[in-house]
Amino acid sequence: MRSFTNKSIKMTPSLQSELMCVDIISNYTEGKFRMIVKTKLGMTCVDARDFDNPRIMANPECAISGYKANTLQTVQFQPEGSDFWLTVFSRTGKRVKLIDESILSNLTVGTINGMFYNTNLMNMEQYKLVGSSSWASMAFVENKVEVAA
Repeated sequence: MRSFTNKSIKMTPSLQSELMCVDIISNYTEGKFRMIVKTKLGMTCVDARDFDNPRIMANPECAISGYKANTLQTVQFQPEGSDFWLTVFSRTGKRVKLIDESILSNLTVGTINGMFYNTNLMNMEQYKLVGSSSWASMAFVENKVEVAA
């Protein structure tokens, strides 16, 4: 079983063999994001707006949740003060190949079911493993039911 830097992440063995996980975003406090998106004219590079970058840093799921289904191909992150881009999400066809642990730990069932329903991220075994019960449930982090006293 693979060891994650973010210990709260739980993943089925079948997904562990398919997904390559990196831990980049959590090592930085600021940076820029850009997305590679499939359009009718081909692939297009879209830079996140200046006010979107802090929002994405605070909630990394936003990096992959703002596009139409089947259009987002790659998300890259440029740490503050650097001139290089690091890939934090990569998809080829119906397979998500690489994903950052920060995105994974914030990912909800609704984002997967709405935007990545035909990829390997949508996995009922995974949802059962973490106790997901609705679209608002977390997909890779244990969902705990709070009992009112």
